[in-house]
Amino acid sequence: MTATQDKVLDLIFGRWRSQILYAGVKLGVFDALHEGTKDAATIAQELGLNADLCYRLLRALGALDLLREEDGRRFSITEAGRYLLSDHPQTLRGVTLLEEGPEHYALWKHLPDMIRDGVQNAFVREFGRMAFEHAVVDSDYARVFDEAMSSYSSSQTAWALEALQGYDFSNVVHLCDVGGGHGHLLCGFLTKYPDLRGTVKERPEVIADRSRLWADKLGLSERCQYVSGDMFKQVPAADAYLMKLILHDWNDEECVQILRTIHRSAAEGGRVFIIEHLITEPAAPHFAKLFDIHMMCWGTGRERTPAEYGALLERAGWTYRQTWYPPSRMMGIVEGAKA
Repeated sequence: MTATQDKVLDLIFGRWRSQILYAGVKLGVFDALHEGTKDAATIAQELGLNADLCYRLLRALGALDLLREEDGRRFSITEAGRYLLSDHPQTLRGVTLLEEGPEHYALWKHLPDMIRDGVQNAFVREFGRMAFEHAVVDSDYARVFDEAMSSYSSSQTAWALEALQGYDFSNVVHLCDVGGGHGHLLCGFLTKYPDLRGTVKERPEVIADRSRLWADKLGLSERCQYVSGDMFKQVPAADAYLMKLILHDWNDEECVQILRTIHRSAAEGGRVFIIEHLITEPAAPHFAKLFDIHMMCWGTGRERTPAEYGALLERAGWTYRQTWYPPSRMMGIVEGAKA
């Protein structure tokens, strides 16, 4: 078998790996091994699992280098596996539960039909409603979605801060994060720039539980407030705005509406920072090109190039300034200015 055939087979069997990973996270295997080595029978007993089938799952997780198998059917967690622990500061547990969970798994079967008929949004095809609407009526999905967004936050905040490392924030007093969740990103900026004050604009159900809010956790509540409401209709007045993984959820017309709403509230000379996985060179492999297909399934949005975001800014009354990248180039930040 050639190396090329191996590569294709690796792609074919990719779902096996991700579903084995999902089962391990869903059943609590990684957290069960948090403190050391255990035998498979003990793990099965603690988690209420069938002992023989549990061992087979553990063995498969070992084959993925997420667990380490020793003699006597004993297992411990590897460095990679630790990213699936609930309390790891950069945990990917939530991402696993969302992207390989039943809702998002079900979306992908609609991909060929969507591409044939030219109408995206498999969530509506599968569940009869938009993803955000589904989260309102399905509390389990809402909880997993929320956990996944928190899982992403640590890396994304670091990338955003790295990208804007050399940016001059001296003229920014008030920074607003539109669709900012629990405020992880905004609090990252407030921590780095102590002269800033900030506002998180979010849906009321997201910020209802104050125990989840990062401003309180980090002692920044005097400089950070949370405001509920609809970003399509109104946002707080501010000198600059952050939007992380917001516009990729929406089609072009919806994006322009959001950007126009922000433009109305922005101070003269205000800035907007669109933080997304950006599609760059045509021939270069990039996560954004895969994420774009996920967005095709999930809703009405898409991943875009810097030029495409620049065009949306111009349509909404902004002037495109430039695009900033962290060293990894995993994400980019498209900057717009209000004349």
